[in-house]
Amino acid sequence: MQDESPLPVIEIRDAVRADTPRILSMIEALARHHNDTPSASIETIERDMFGDIPWLYTLIASLAGNVVGYAALYPLAQLQSGTRGIDMHHLFVEQHFRGAGIGKQLIKASIDKARDLSCTYMMVGTHPENSKAQAVYLACGFERRDGIHPRFRYLI
Repeated sequence: MQDESPLPVIEIRDAVRADTPRILSMIEALARHHNDTPSASIETIERDMFGDIPWLYTLIASLAGNVVGYAALYPLAQLQSGTRGIDMHHLFVEQHFRGAGIGKQLIKASIDKARDLSCTYMMVGTHPENSKAQAVYLACGFERRDGIHPRFRYLI
């Protein structure tokens, strides 16, 4: 008889300083995936995520206490219309956990974070050839807003 125990629950939460080493390893993995040379450090992450004036909002996906993904968000504004937005600068899920809906949970939590910050829209870009990510954003309610690269917008 097969064990039918429930799957562990994914917890989505704000990043804390203790997450910094794990966030750095995921940033490095994402950079390598895009053929970039990572140069972030513990110090730059702590400055940008936990400094006196945080530059980024970071959400963590945790499975049984282990960090398996993150979303990094930074503020946008349209001064002419008096609106606030947020850009999902990074969305990353460890390869072993992809396809389980964790990315979609991070997207939903990012939209909720944007709403809490009085944003009226969220933007995200993808690599032109990343059709899987593009399909996920469209499935999550984003609309395509292309420029130089594929961009997507979600109205909150």
